[in-house]
Amino acid sequence: MDSVDMRGLRVAVAVLAVWAASLMLPATATAAETVLTREQVQAAADKVRADPNMPGTRTEKKLRFKERDEEEEEPEKKTDSLDWLRDFVRAVAEGARWLIWGLAALALAWLAVRLHRWIRVRAGGARPGKALLPSHVGSLDIRPESLPDDIGNAAAGLWQRGQHRPALSLLYRGALSRLVHAHAVPVRAASTEGECVVLASTRLSPDAQAFFVRLIEAWQLAAYGGRLPSTAQVLAICGEFDLHLSAKAAAAELDDSLMKGAAA
Repeated sequence: MDSVDMRGLRVAVAVLAVWAASLMLPATATAAETVLTREQVQAAADKVRADPNMPGTRTEKKLRFKERDEEEEEPEKKTDSLDWLRDFVRAVAEGARWLIWGLAALALAWLAVRLHRWIRVRAGGARPGKALLPSHVGSLDIRPESLPDDIGNAAAGLWQRGQHRPALSLLYRGALSRLVHAHAVPVRAASTEGECVVLASTRLSPDAQAFFVRLIEAWQLAAYGGRLPSTAQVLAICGEFDLHLSAKAAAAELDDSLMKGAAA
């Protein structure tokens, strides 16, 4: 008999004892006097429980099959133990999503800056006189005082003496100097060959623009391609240099445009 049965037996004995005691009350007692309170019953039960002749409490352990509901509790506990891992993965995914959005915003900002620069290049850049004219484009000195007066003949002489790269460099430097100082092309110190071609197209005549493109191609072939243009091609560029990029011709064109504007 387990501890629960023994406790029930003791309580039953206590109740019987109290009932037997009530039978011994005088018959003249009223019904109200024979009714026992809960405290009295509990006191009688405690008295019986304290009797040394009563058996003590004994605890027994029994083996039994585990119920299905109890078996299902363990997977739930395992699932709860993985909640932190799910929360961690969810946090990492959320952080990665915000990182991707941030990178996309930076890429859009970079594209906007590049597009704005390209539009300015196509539109001719800043107005002449608003910024200082560059003295160098990259590492090339384009100051007029650093160049000979007759750039075409000087470059032809260098080419015929076998100084091919210096000859092409002189032609390219001279062309950039004439574009900046004579034709008001807004070339900047960091402008590339391609940007210079685009900028020059807004200021030069079609023939002068085609000549400048030929000069750029000859320069790039030697500077980046590791090959030299033909002698006939280089000498032709030298002979046409002042024709298409003459400082005096640019000044004359400017005077003609001013005269036409005044007459209009």
